[in-house]
Amino acid sequence: MAAGVMGAGTMSLGGFGIYAHWPYCSAICPYCDFNVRRDRGGDHSALLEAIIADLAGHAARIETRGATSLFVGGGTPSLMAAGDVARLIAAARDLFELRDDAEITLECNPEDRARFADLQAAGVTRFSLGLQALRGAGLLFLGRRHSVREGLAAVEAATATGARISIDLIYGRDGQSPEDWRAELAEALALGIEHLSAYQLTIEAGTPFARAVARGRMRVADSDRSADLYAATQETCAAAGFEGYEISNHARGAAAQSRHNLVYWRGGDWVGVGPGAHGRIAMGGVRTATRAHADPLAYTRAVAETGVGWESAEALDNAAIAQEIVLMGLRLREGVDRRRWAALTGGPDAAQLDGFIAHGLVIATEDTIRLTEAGRPVADRIAAALLG
Repeated sequence: MAAGVMGAGTMSLGGFGIYAHWPYCSAICPYCDFNVRRDRGGDHSALLEAIIADLAGHAARIETRGATSLFVGGGTPSLMAAGDVARLIAAARDLFELRDDAEITLECNPEDRARFADLQAAGVTRFSLGLQALRGAGLLFLGRRHSVREGLAAVEAATATGARISIDLIYGRDGQSPEDWRAELAEALALGIEHLSAYQLTIEAGTPFARAVARGRMRVADSDRSADLYAATQETCAAAGFEGYEISNHARGAAAQSRHNLVYWRGGDWVGVGPGAHGRIAMGGVRTATRAHADPLAYTRAVAETGVGWESAEALDNAAIAQEIVLMGLRLREGVDRRRWAALTGGPDAAQLDGFIAHGLVIATEDTIRLTEAGRPVADRIAAALLG
């Protein structure tokens, strides 16, 4: 077996999870470049059947079992009927021995809060709420359909179910100052939540925001303001008891960290089903990157014809595996497993590593390589240099 490649039937060093993508949204946000479709009230039962069949197709091809997480993302999976979510969870449990204590996350919009109790009863243990802002102007700018009051009501509705709660916020909005952001963030952290994903606004090609920037109708934060906003995020979260365990993710204690996302960041294995979903699985002792057809009809057809929704399945060599675990792992406060990296490609570029250590950007031990607070804002650049 090649160094660093997991054998079939073994649990990846980073754990094992399942991702299911539901592509439909009631409206498409102007900043979004995910694989989403406008939900126009059609019958999506064929897609649900295809996703469940795709899970079965994966189970027939890999031996990995004992999943610790199921993440239903999108899109807006809170548009799904609770009975359909229950079927999806049951299939994951039966096919991949989803553990009784598994983290089962569902992404949801505040306007679907009337569904939360039924979704929790269907088996959801964690709600990821797309609040995105706690200011009316911010919500309008981001193209969100809910109000601040409705967002707060959604947090209350999720809390009442007893499930874990995470909220998403976007900062770096047009004209937003670090002082404004600190106040808004402090209000969010006082809502009784235990997890926050705070993302700086990025302008993705092909989105309405990208066209607005190109036409001069929208401003983006420059590097100095971006750095100030990032620092404000870290300081405000830390003061409220939320550790930045990943560059954009903060949790009130280890138990509140996203178990599923840690699978990604630690270089684990996951099954990816649903239109456009990506996966990393062990097949025949080789780590394999899968990507499903993005179009729901093409995806459904592929599942019917081949048993899986894959558009591609690529065996990854050690260099590709190392690149992924370093780019993802350096985002974590705990850093990258240095011995695993060494087993894959020999480890980091020694001269670059020494330079980053000397400049106070990296801390290296025999077991790990991790970024300092000064290094975290430039994680991608450091990772690229260390990979050589």
